[in-house]
Amino acid sequence: MSFSIAELFSQHSTDKFDLHERYLNNQMVRVLKTIGYDRHYKKAVGQYLYDQESTEYLDLLSGFGVFAIGRNHPTVINALTETLTLELPNLVQMDVSVLSGLLAQEILKTTPDNLTKMFFCNSGTESVEAAIKFARYTTKREKIVYCEHGYHGLTMGALSLNGEEIFREGFGPLLPGCSSVPFNNLEALEKALSNKDVAAFVVEPIQGKGVNVPDDNYLPEVERLCKKYGTLFVADEVQTGLGRTGKFWAIEHWNVKPDMICMAKALSGGFVPIGAVAMTQNIMDSVYNRMDRAVVHGSTFSKNNMAMAAGLATLHVMEDEKLVENSLKVGTDIIDSLNAMTNKYEFLKETRGKGMMIAIEFQSPKSLRLKAAWAMLEAANKGLFCQMITIPLFKEHHILTQVAGHGMNVVKLLPPLTLTQKDRDTIIDSFDKAIADTHQIPGSIWELGKNLAGHALKGKK
Repeated sequence: MSFSIAELFSQHSTDKFDLHERYLNNQMVRVLKTIGYDRHYKKAVGQYLYDQESTEYLDLLSGFGVFAIGRNHPTVINALTETLTLELPNLVQMDVSVLSGLLAQEILKTTPDNLTKMFFCNSGTESVEAAIKFARYTTKREKIVYCEHGYHGLTMGALSLNGEEIFREGFGPLLPGCSSVPFNNLEALEKALSNKDVAAFVVEPIQGKGVNVPDDNYLPEVERLCKKYGTLFVADEVQTGLGRTGKFWAIEHWNVKPDMICMAKALSGGFVPIGAVAMTQNIMDSVYNRMDRAVVHGSTFSKNNMAMAAGLATLHVMEDEKLVENSLKVGTDIIDSLNAMTNKYEFLKETRGKGMMIAIEFQSPKSLRLKAAWAMLEAANKGLFCQMITIPLFKEHHILTQVAGHGMNVVKLLPPLTLTQKDRDTIIDSFDKAIADTHQIPGSIWELGKNLAGHALKGKK
């Protein structure tokens, strides 16, 4: 009997919610059904998703940023197909591979010149775990400092650097020696580093959870303070890297040179799990300092041919299609156009970000009627107002977005870097209409708000 994925998908394309309720995370299914995101998608191309009725959706999340070059890019598909059919030796453990060497070479062409070595793994959280271990071994120090509200992954080491309590609650005790400082606060950072006992400061150049952009002097001063106190400066570019912010690496906006860069997400075009750490020669030589330590840290699948081939093809696409430049151009246009609406809508506070890493933040209005409606939602669940933006965007305008983080009144966009001017116009027009509707009280959108508040209050009981 032949085996066919196409046949399996066809037979069970509408069974996914039942399967997940029975065998996987049923709470996720409840969330999707509650907010009306329970669609059956059958196809994905570039920045678009298509459901069973062939309705087109503009995906502004890109799988949390992994599909920076768009979904199902033919160049990467061809590279993976070729890799599969060549019958290449793969994961020969007493050997080194050609493709991993080539991918390391290509990545290091894009990084600051102090970074000359690569370590490959399978995800962003694994890259952070590696950075923690490498920093401790290189400096012979235990402590790691991270930022409040930062996000670095959910495995135990990376979770110990997670600045959001909702992810940490109930999973302790976590890794000892880890402490937080406020993001964008140099005084607090210097105080934390001043005893010269901190191995690494791990920071996102732009915080992903709220798209928090630092002051212009922050990262240059971070670099200076880390050098002053002998602490390694680790830039977590898992989300911000590979063109997301309109530069290949977000650190380029501030011309800094970290000791390590953690990367993942977009590196394989979204096809194969991949992660990596770029580092200085000194860090590599410190960790792998003898032949008997050649395997002291690694990961079985980390340099597999499929991931490496996908990475090489993805870098080619980004350069060939000038996606970093497009990210800066179209992303900046979206930010500026949404910011132009702030005087028009009381609920709209600001739009911020760089390139195609964008946050639209909402606030309590001044008008009494609007203020009372806002207060009702906030009392039920902080950040609930944003669902009155994201749900209509999805249901009425067929645009997929998300709330930036727990308890935040921020809608976050992480679209594919392939957005066109037509996509930009759709985004601006749809946000304009969705925000305008929230200013109409009474109105149908506030019936949705009352229902959301009711669900939130039931959930607290």
